[in-house]
Amino acid sequence: MLNKRRWLAAGTALAVVGGGVAAAQTAMAGPAPRKCPTLQVSKGWYGDNKAKLQKMINERGSCSGAGGARPVATFDWDNTVVKNDISDATLAWMLRHDKVLRPASWKATNKWLTEDAARALTKACGTAVPAGRPLPTSTDTGCTDEILDIYQDEKTSTGKTAFAGEWNHRRTVPSYVWITQLFAGHSPAKLTEYARAARAQNLAAPVGTQQKVGTHTMEGYVRYYAQQRDLIRTLKKADFDVYIVSASSEPLVRAWAPGVGIDRAHTIGIRNLVRDGRLTTGVQGCGDVKDTNGEVLTYMDGKRCWINQEIYHVKGAKAWQQQDPAHRPAFAAGDAETDVTFVGDATSGHLAINRNKAELMCRAYDNGDHRWLVNPMFIAPKKKQADPYPCASEGYTRPDGTLAPARRPDGSVIPDQKDTVY
Repeated sequence: MLNKRRWLAAGTALAVVGGGVAAAQTAMAGPAPRKCPTLQVSKGWYGDNKAKLQKMINERGSCSGAGGARPVATFDWDNTVVKNDISDATLAWMLRHDKVLRPASWKATNKWLTEDAARALTKACGTAVPAGRPLPTSTDTGCTDEILDIYQDEKTSTGKTAFAGEWNHRRTVPSYVWITQLFAGHSPAKLTEYARAARAQNLAAPVGTQQKVGTHTMEGYVRYYAQQRDLIRTLKKADFDVYIVSASSEPLVRAWAPGVGIDRAHTIGIRNLVRDGRLTTGVQGCGDVKDTNGEVLTYMDGKRCWINQEIYHVKGAKAWQQQDPAHRPAFAAGDAETDVTFVGDATSGHLAINRNKAELMCRAYDNGDHRWLVNPMFIAPKKKQADPYPCASEGYTRPDGTLAPARRPDGSVIPDQKDTVY
């Protein structure tokens, strides 16, 4: 009997010890890791870009179990999320449907518009149409051509300079401002309605379609990139807070962003001032720059300012400065100089869509933090840039518009970079 009790006691002790070990092992292991959402589209990603993006999602997304604030992802729009430019598409649609309203004074539309340009527009478009009424641009080829010459070439039809004066070349471009000022007189909702009509037309047109606007030939199609739509979907599933930050007019982006699951609260574009329910030629400022005539746009350094102000609630002059890593996007994607500052600010991944834009590609190929990814355009990619990008001499645009060497954060000069991903 004694031996039996000893065996029973020993068995009970072993069971208790075994249960304790199992419990300790479970406690040490913690909850089972969450399965990370995965990218589904493989075609179009260069090299191991998809794998690197997935690694970034796994490390920064909610499935990592790291906790803390939601990571932010920021995307440019035109030629980053979609192929082609929605501002061009909307302006073309409006010109072909008589939706541009005649201003009381062409000169007053834009602070940098020259007298030569104002006279050319007045001559081409006439004064018979009352101010505030639609110009007959669907049939008046001369008026349409003059508008497009000034917008696209920054010259009049006779070759005279259309914009002149001083501006900060890292914050604005007069022609970028002017296209938003051509939308003045419409309500934001009406402009979004026009953008939706242009969207329907451009999505229905076959890839490669071109259209005649006046005597000008313009792209006649736009496509969502399947790869970027998939990337945005996956980031959102991994609990990233995803924003669009575009140098197009915000009411236009509102017509397109829902196609990739981005709502109005996560859309940042050029914001023209509204008076009596209608868009004006004034533009909202950022940081310590008050409402302006377009001196500050969601352009280059201006994109950083708007991200800091709208997403991280940084106020005043500090919004122009690079913030600490906790107050910067984890991931950012862009395709041109207009995106170089905010894409460079990202802490875990920078995606450069290669459109042969020097300042962006200098930083992407230099890959200073080993987190840059370069990918060809997903539709009709650019050919290889024949000569190296002149990073060491002309890789940076100064505020006055002159070019200078591109430098790393430590001040060293980025050497010229060969184009290797195309």
